[in-house]
Amino acid sequence: MSRSGPQSLPGTSSLAEDLDKKLLVVLRDGRKIVGILRSFDQFANVVLEAAIERIIVGEVYCDIPLGLYIIRGENVVLIGEIDLQKEELPANFKRVGVAEIREAQKAEQDASELKSSMMKRMNEFLDFD
Repeated sequence: MSRSGPQSLPGTSSLAEDLDKKLLVVLRDGRKIVGILRSFDQFANVVLEAAIERIIVGEVYCDIPLGLYIIRGENVVLIGEIDLQKEELPANFKRVGVAEIREAQKAEQDASELKSSMMKRMNEFLDFD
């Protein structure tokens, strides 16, 4: 029994089918990286060519070019092929610059923290009997 080909890489064998395809990689920290899969190993470490970081906040987005990008497998949450026949983003999404998207990210994070803080206070208030 030979140990060559996709069978020798348990857990990552399906990545062999995605070589040279455009993929979306979602990382543990929530970042989304889009690029062409050029290489991978048994630990799901991946090499993406022409990679971009896609940041989406509400209905605005920004693509930040990264070039050749290596991602450590332990940081990968999801890998999926992008259908080139379909639009990547809805038509109503607006492309903005890096400074604008960072501002929008900060505002979204602040709103999330405020909501979390208010929910915590509300729960504390309701628990007092």
